[in-house]
Amino acid sequence: MTGLCLGIALLAGFASAAGVFFRGDGATAAAVSLRGEHTTYATTGVYRYNAERLVAEGVGWDIVTLFVAVPALLGALPFLARGSLRGRLFAAGLLGYLFYQYLMYALMWAFGPLFLVFVALYSASLVGVVWIASTIPLAELAAGASERFPRRGMATFSLAMAALLVLMWTQRIATGLSGQLQGLLHGQPTLVVQALDLGLIVPLAVFTGVALLQRRPAGYLLSSLFVVKGFTMAVAIAAMLLSAWAVEGALEVVPLAIFTAAAVVALLLGAGIFGAVAEPAMRAGGPTERSRRAASPGPVAPPARHVGAPAPG
Repeated sequence: MTGLCLGIALLAGFASAAGVFFRGDGATAAAVSLRGEHTTYATTGVYRYNAERLVAEGVGWDIVTLFVAVPALLGALPFLARGSLRGRLFAAGLLGYLFYQYLMYALMWAFGPLFLVFVALYSASLVGVVWIASTIPLAELAAGASERFPRRGMATFSLAMAALLVLMWTQRIATGLSGQLQGLLHGQPTLVVQALDLGLIVPLAVFTGVALLQRRPAGYLLSSLFVVKGFTMAVAIAAMLLSAWAVEGALEVVPLAIFTAAAVVALLLGAGIFGAVAEPAMRAGGPTERSRRAASPGPVAPPARHVGAPAPG
């Protein structure tokens, strides 16, 4: 498990560094799609043949992955190697973030030199999430969480983010279906971001919120993953908007404010969640049952009788 996460961190570092430092010289070319959408494309760098706006957003995302997500995953490795519960939950959340990012990259970017890297990253990250989750006993996780666990706060955050995504993307989809495509598809054949958010993130966020409100054990696991993924993704979106501002000269203030606030809320909730999840050896004010059995001297054998000694009456 630790070796897999190390490999993912190194490969993600390579991919994100390539996006940041080999983005090209800024050369572009204009084209019109078959739908009549006018788009300016990047013609150099690892993200060439993609819309200039998408390249700017991608570079902002890569910066967050390179300087936040990858170091965080590397920092979690010692805790993961020791079997720390918090370390496993934190690493699983980061792997969820990387799974989402590189699944989107594999589906969204024009075919290029990093295609197989993206496929390897999202598939390995998914395996890592499932592997880590399989080692966490859900009932024990829920039972071991203290009363300080922000159950209602995290449920509210999950449901609010799901509602926000539905509101944002259904409006955008309706605009596209009405025929107003200019600046909507950015030269792509379909809405990849909206498909993944509405098909993956929204259902998981709703399930997480409902499971927490109902005190289901799965909600405690998913909330730990979702809060880490939510924080890193909110920071990434803010960075994407700032990067696009640097290229286009127009800042989208409202989305920037929303996702900056979401990052702050996720950070506070994450601190509460990981502070309320105790390591197994520290639960209930003492060692676990396994450690108690290991520390017990075991049954005491009766004293041996000397040969010829009379048996006890």
